Amino acid sequence: MNMNTNQLTVLMIKYIKDGKRDSLQKVLEELHPYDFAELYRALPEKHHYKFLTFLTSKQIADLMMELEPEMQMEVLQKLGIEKSSKVMDIMDNDDLADLLSEISEERLEEYLSAMHQDESTTVQQLMSYPPETAGGIMTNEFVWIRDYYTVREAVDKFKSFAELTRNIYYLYVIDENKKLVGVVSYRDLLLADMNEKIRDIMFNRVISVPLEMDQEEVAQLIQRYDFLAVPVVDENNVLKGIVTVDDVIDVFIEEANEDIEKLTASGKSIDFNTKAGVASFRRLPWLILLLFIGLITGSILDGFEQTLEQVVALIFFMPMIAGMTGNTGTQSLAVVVRGLVTNDLEKRTIAKLIWRELKVGIIIGLTCGSLVFIIAGLWQSDIIFGAIVGVSLLSTLIIGTMAGTVIPLILYRLGVDPAVASGPLITTLNDIFSLLIYFGIATSLLHYLI
Repeated sequence: MNMNTNQLTVLMIKYIKDGKRDSLQKVLEELHPYDFAELYRALPEKHHYKFLTFLTSKQIADLMMELEPEMQMEVLQKLGIEKSSKVMDIMDNDDLADLLSEISEERLEEYLSAMHQDESTTVQQLMSYPPETAGGIMTNEFVWIRDYYTVREAVDKFKSFAELTRNIYYLYVIDENKKLVGVVSYRDLLLADMNEKIRDIMFNRVISVPLEMDQEEVAQLIQRYDFLAVPVVDENNVLKGIVTVDDVIDVFIEEANEDIEKLTASGKSIDFNTKAGVASFRRLPWLILLLFIGLITGSILDGFEQTLEQVVALIFFMPMIAGMTGNTGTQSLAVVVRGLVTNDLEKRTIAKLIWRELKVGIIIGLTCGSLVFIIAGLWQSDIIFGAIVGVSLLSTLIIGTMAGTVIPLILYRLGVDPAVASGPLITTLNDIFSLLIYFGIATSLLHYLI
């Protein structure tokens, strides 16, 4: 069925009003869970409850996986404890653990007690691991086998856990103490003879991660080795769960959003739904700090008042020089922060990066400086004036590029998140550098201009 969201919404409202559950289900059978969520968001709120009553528990669980936390809580409240517990039993335990970690202790106890005992115990265990670690993002839905199984026995076990295998890409081999000793991929099973033993086809050298490893490091490891999943083990090498590639995508998006928030000094957790007062409060600390730093710019202009009075034309190029310096610094900052996510920081890597950015600054500076030298010189019919503006821009672009490169590297070495060296901070500092250089050069050559 080829319909857009608006057409589907109108059709769903009609089926809901007419009580046509079967017709509604025929439409939903052709939709992806993401489409469920888009449809739910598009429906007027007064139809949400009736729409949920037309869905199976499995469909509601799929819907929940695609909704933001606020709407997930809305669904749970509309369903009630009994129906919600059935949905929770079906949901992926790692996603459910994330959801339940946001609710009150009283409600949490109600939901957990209504769930099946095994599911409740598993979710509580996942919730006990620190957030943003391998243990905090892993799922316990994996298939394990023993090394003495035949390929046929392994395939049979895999089939028996078909409901768990939609996001599982490997079978994990454990010993009698549940320690991880090997791994077998689907491809290995397909190519092997049905009577072969697992010990003869498994990989003995298994790359795993500890429970406490930071989620960003886990994501980098999966990216480095092109894994679809990585096993998570405790200090005794006992297999506890797996982190899948879909979890890693969420990690990269989350980390990228955090870095963007810091780079723009906009504060954390500000989105379209954040209230104006909250958003303002989260942004103000950075902006107040930059306000006071910016006052230095005013004092610089005051110090060069005599120069400005004698050569008023200098004012024309002042915004351009300050803006260009801030822009190139912010570009370098973005390159460094992005590079730190995917590269190991070694002395050789640092030296190579700084040297590369220095050359970039020189090339950009020479190009832009030459252009503005010609423009300024022709405008004032004075080659000295053109040289002042051109050399100033050349110098400030080199300094701006290096500031945007070196400051986040220094913060990284000091154990501070380099993304806090935000764009506005780099821009403000570069404004100070650029004005000092610009008016310093102009003042030293003032007698030539006069």
